[in-house]
Formats: sequence, C-alpha cells, structure tokens
Amino acid sequence: MVLSRFLEKLNYNLINGNADVEVNNLVYDSRKVEKGDVFVCIKGAVSDGHGYARSVAEKGASAIVIQDDIEITEDFRDTTIVKVEDTRLALAYMSAAFFGYPAKELFTIGITGTKGKTTTTYMVRDILENCGIKTGLIGTIQTIIGDEMIPSANTTPESYKVQEYFRKMVDAGLKCVVMEVSSQALMLHRTAGIMFDVGVFTNLEPDHIGPNEHSSFEDYARCKSLLFRQCKTGIFNSDSEHFEEMLLEHTCDVVTYGIKSEADFNAYDIQYRHSGGDIFTEFSVNGKGSMDVKLSMPGEFSVYNALCAIAISKQLDTDDTKLLEALYTAKVPGRIEPVKVSSDFIIMIDYAHNAMALKSLLTTIREYEPKRVVTVFGCGGNRSRDRRFEMGQVSGELSDFTIITSDNPRNEEPKDIMKDIETGINRTGGEYTMVEDRQEAVKYALVNARPGDVILVVGKGHEDYQEIKGVKYHMTDRELIENAAKELA
Repeated sequence: MVLSRFLEKLNYNLINGNADVEVNNLVYDSRKVEKGDVFVCIKGAVSDGHGYARSVAEKGASAIVIQDDIEITEDFRDTTIVKVEDTRLALAYMSAAFFGYPAKELFTIGITGTKGKTTTTYMVRDILENCGIKTGLIGTIQTIIGDEMIPSANTTPESYKVQEYFRKMVDAGLKCVVMEVSSQALMLHRTAGIMFDVGVFTNLEPDHIGPNEHSSFEDYARCKSLLFRQCKTGIFNSDSEHFEEMLLEHTCDVVTYGIKSEADFNAYDIQYRHSGGDIFTEFSVNGKGSMDVKLSMPGEFSVYNALCAIAISKQLDTDDTKLLEALYTAKVPGRIEPVKVSSDFIIMIDYAHNAMALKSLLTTIREYEPKRVVTVFGCGGNRSRDRRFEMGQVSGELSDFTIITSDNPRNEEPKDIMKDIETGINRTGGEYTMVEDRQEAVKYALVNARPGDVILVVGKGHEDYQEIKGVKYHMTDRELIENAAKELA
C-alpha cells in the first residue's frame, strides 16, 4: 500500500522523502520493524518511540511518523518522515486504512462506564447470537471471533489490534461487534475513526485516577463522554447521577434506561428468589419495550445490565422470545457465575478482589435471604496489606462463615497473607477457618454445605492460573468446584 493511502484522513506535514512510497506493514513496536514498513512513534508511559527512529531507519523502514521533532541526519536519507499532531490518533486512522475500514462492514456497539461493561457485552453478544446475528466481542476478559477466543491484556486493545480484530470478524462472516470502551481507550484514541452505531453509558464512579491514568474525576468523566460524539445512537443509564455530564456536547440520538427515573426502558416489580440450587432475578419492563424478564444472575446491578442489553437489542429489531431466552441463559466467565453441582445449595464464582467489590457482592446475595452465606477467598501477594485487613473485615461482617485460603501468593508466603485476612475477620467476631490449599478449601465448603446456603468462591473470577514464586500454574475456580463435586459424588 502507498503511504499516502495510510494518511488519507490525517493532517500531516511531509518532513522528508515522498508520501507515495510503498509500505509493506504498519508497525508501532520498534522490535518488529522490517524493511519496507512504516513505523509510528508512540509516546508511552515507559518508553517513547521517537527514541527508536534512527534504529528503525537503519532496519530499512520506508517511513516514520512522528509528533515531536527529531534531528534529520544522513541516516534518514532514504526514509520518508511524516509529522502529525498526535501519533496515537494517527495510528488509529492509519490502522483503519490499513485493514480496509472494517468498521463500516459491521454493526458496532461500544460500551463505556465504571461497572457493568463486561457483563453487558456478554449479555448483548448472547442475545444477538441467539437471534441469529453473528457477533464478535472485545473486552476485559477476552476477544471472541467466531470460535476463536483470544485472552485480553487491556479492556480495549491498541487501535491497531481493534482494527485487526474487526477485519478478522468481517472475514469470518460476522455482522456485529460489541466491545468495552474504556476511558483510557478514549483518551488514547484507541477507537478514533470508528463511528459506532450504538454507544452505551452504564454508570460512573471514581476510578482510574492517578499518575498514569486520569488526572482527576472530571477528566475521567470527560473522557467517558467522548464516546457520545462518535456514535449514531447513545444509550444511557438515566439513574446515574452523572447522566447529564455524559450528554455534554453529545452528537447522537438519545435512548435511556433506568429503574428509579422515567426512561425509555423502565424496570419495575423486581423480585429476588432462589430455589433448587438456582438463583433468579425477575422484573417487568415498560416504555419502548414491554416484557417480563427472568435472569439467572443476582442483584439490582444485573437488572441494570439486562435493561441496557434490551435497549441495545431493540436497535437491531431482535425477536422478543429469543431475547428473553438469551437473557435467562446469559453468563459471564467469573462474574457472579453459577456452577451447578447440587439442588440443595448454590455456589458461584466472582472476581471481587477488593473490599468494595466484596461488600457489594455480599450485600447483593443477602437480598436473596439464603440460609447462610459462605465465602471462600484469599488475597494476592505483593499487593497492599490493607486490602487483606479490609476484605477480612467485610467478610467477617457480611458472611456467616469465611474460609480463608490462597489466591495468587506471588512471592509471599500464603500463610502470611492468610494471617492478615484473619486479623481483619477478628475485628468482627465472624466465624472462619483457614485452609491454605485452594482446592481443599473449595472441597471443605462443599463438604460442609447446608441446604439453602450460598457459597461464594471469590477473588480470581475468570483467571485460569495461580501465580507462585513467578510461575503461573493452571487453575480455575470452576475446575476446582467441579473436581471437588466429583470427588464427593
């Protein structure tokens, strides 16, 4: 491809060479540059691509894209140098061009918010797939392209990967993609150049504020709102106290959902039930959609996620019967995920790995009035000790019984971490035991389960490993539960 094709949607200055030079590949990692490539100098938190400009020229790069001035020496005599205002923005537009603008061939759904992104993306994908619409997913846990599942490193990948995944989805015959769009991704232009068919706002709470993230809550909120200047229809949680902030300078049509406020999609008559080893949440919807919904996931937050999924699905005229079937069967790996092993008690996996998340989870489960809440958890090593005390205290206050075990001890001794959790529980007088081996801890929970109990195995969620002394060993909580159940059968 000719370089000028990569640059067709950008404002740029030609500093050296010819914009009609042929280019083989688009690269933003200097280690991967080969002869004939165009290299984009990205300024990251750890390294700056401008520092590698000379070395990639020596490797034979056809062109280099910069945003900061570099000294044009004899080493660059055969290299085209293009200057842009922002190389991250340039990478996004160049990636779209390189892969042939695949977003134009997909119905694109982008979801942003502090909580609910992951669950809602899975719900939406399940609904659309159930309705015969082949749908890809990009998110915190993984990217799904047909039968291919790719583990994720970031909630939203770099713009090049986004466009590469879009192209693979189109080539695989997919018609739609639903993806999580983080505030970092919006700030760093990872989704620039995509006009989403639907943009979604779930909620907003203080998070991701720090030296390498957002300078303030105001900046965090502003970045979230950028999505609604690059989508055709915006779907908003109107119960959020930050709803109006998200509407600032929006350019999209507005659709709303909520429980407490008047909205286009309203949930009412919410019921929380459990029986036969299963947990249910039921509610009715009025407004632009009228239906009775049954979920196999707990809590008010699941109602919000389902309402959001319904509002999105209505943009594609999905069949209500298939939509309701998909809502009932929807599951998210490691997010309040039920693992059915008995009709006498309920056991679920969740990713809650700090005090706030654990408190939210336990408070939610309490609404179902179980016989007991039994919580199995540990804490990660080489992390804040305060988290251990706090999680221990929360579990001691809100669980009827706690089984302290190992999580990812990393370079610490599991027993030391467990003692810190014990210190937190002892502040409350809550009942507990300590079982270091996580498999044995899960087995202990099943052996001692009582009819009507809800057992929560938390902290690792979708993770498929346990990290000990720098080595990651395969482990999933689902497998631990299933192994224990088989052993006890």
